[in-house]
Amino acid sequence: MADEQRLRVLLALAKKPLCLCQIAELFGLAASTMSKHMSILQQAELVSGCKKGRWMHFALANNGSGKAVEQVLAWAAQSLEGDERIAADRKRLREVLKIEPAELCRKACRNKKVVED
Repeated sequence: MADEQRLRVLLALAKKPLCLCQIAELFGLAASTMSKHMSILQQAELVSGCKKGRWMHFALANNGSGKAVEQVLAWAAQSLEGDERIAADRKRLREVLKIEPAELCRKACRNKKVVED
């Protein structure tokens, strides 16, 4: 939770589970970069992931440490209430959720192809 990017991801996931493409779009990062962040969060048992078709979905972990994680996230959310980045993340998340995950995946694939070419 010391990493700002991962803390922002956790705060986004506190609202609802998201697929990797949605998370990558939300933060404007490559899926591979977000995948590394998500792997670290999974190893710390803060998030859980499950594959649904082509998409990897992530949610806050529902394990024995769930109550402690909820309390820490509640504290972080309260502490960051006036933070402009968190407010921008919330606004951006509403926009991202309007886009079908399949479209986000196609967009990510197109961007990857352009970078590779």
